[in-house]
Amino acid sequence: MNQEKRDYCLNCIHKPCQLNGCPIQNRIPEFIKETDEEKAYEIVTSTTLLGAVCGRICPFSKQCEGLCTRGKMGKPVDIGGIEAEICDNAIKKGFKISKNINLELQDKKVAIIGGGPSGLECAGFLAREGVKVTIYERHSELGGILTHGIPEFRLEKTITTQTINQILELGIDVKYNQALGENLTIEELQNKYDAIYLAIGANEPNMTLEGNNIYSANELLEYRNFPDLKNKKVIINGGGNVAMDAARTIKHLGADVTIVYRRSENEMPASKEEIEETKADNVKIEYLTNILEYKENIAKCIKTELVEVENSTRKVPRNIPNSEFEIISDYIVLATGSLPNIKSIEKFEKNEKGYIKVNEKYQTSLEKVFAGGDIIGTNSTVAFAISDGLKASKAIKEYLVK
Repeated sequence: MNQEKRDYCLNCIHKPCQLNGCPIQNRIPEFIKETDEEKAYEIVTSTTLLGAVCGRICPFSKQCEGLCTRGKMGKPVDIGGIEAEICDNAIKKGFKISKNINLELQDKKVAIIGGGPSGLECAGFLAREGVKVTIYERHSELGGILTHGIPEFRLEKTITTQTINQILELGIDVKYNQALGENLTIEELQNKYDAIYLAIGANEPNMTLEGNNIYSANELLEYRNFPDLKNKKVIINGGGNVAMDAARTIKHLGADVTIVYRRSENEMPASKEEIEETKADNVKIEYLTNILEYKENIAKCIKTELVEVENSTRKVPRNIPNSEFEIISDYIVLATGSLPNIKSIEKFEKNEKGYIKVNEKYQTSLEKVFAGGDIIGTNSTVAFAISDGLKASKAIKEYLVK
């Protein structure tokens, strides 16, 4: 990294990028200013083992770079690019994630259920202190959304693979094709391990419309089971990053794509970067629009307006009477959120939204079992899932030595 990039950072005393902008609280000014490449990598991996990924896919404008002091005067520091560069360089030069063996933890065994971002982060931070960690993964490869949900044009698979391999080199065992509620039970793991971290995500589609030719965005992105979409008209319903990923992926397959979102662009959960990239791919976006029903290749829509609602910090969309219109579409793809798989978590106490209930230490209602990420209803970005994994690893270590 050249010195000009380092000098552009003001090294603010209050560190808004780190303390207020980053869910993981990465030591951003420190790794930017560090001139020793291996030490810079040590700083990055002191808080996350997935820096190469975060540096590419985090919603920077809403997190670290959005609070960068430089940004108030013009262009923010390229925090994501610098983090990715440090991690890429570490892999090229053979730097390893450091270990810090804790003798009190050496004989402890922990099972991680789910090999996505949250599970990998938790597994890595436990393993580097000497815990014997086994990941149980329902697929034939690790990564979760990194491998099965984020398109290649946003995150190259080689980056994900290299990052995961760095973590596994800490001595982590992996058992593939193991799914909770199918061929794996909590009881057998409770009998075998000292603690369990559940990070299986929330992968069940929230199907808000009924009819033929309606797909879940998560399922399409995960299994790549696309129909022939060349010259077809496709509606994407939703405004988050998954909606943008689905829209761009389907556009690249030759379809005419329209995103329908019931709020305005300012309310879109998707990052500014993703929205702009989606527009650059010539995807049309219908804001303030709600889909009422879909029949015979016609989506009946209605315009909406945003209204204040008591006890809500966010304006709520309300249908505008007599504003109905139609959009012709061969397919509809729903990107309106995901729900937990009920079968896999039926024995857990849940909150009012159906997610697993945890306390401030990420402990569930079941003995020895901790949980984090989407399965507890965490803000569904990779950074927040990683943050849960990091915090849960600390809570599990406390639990193991008590």
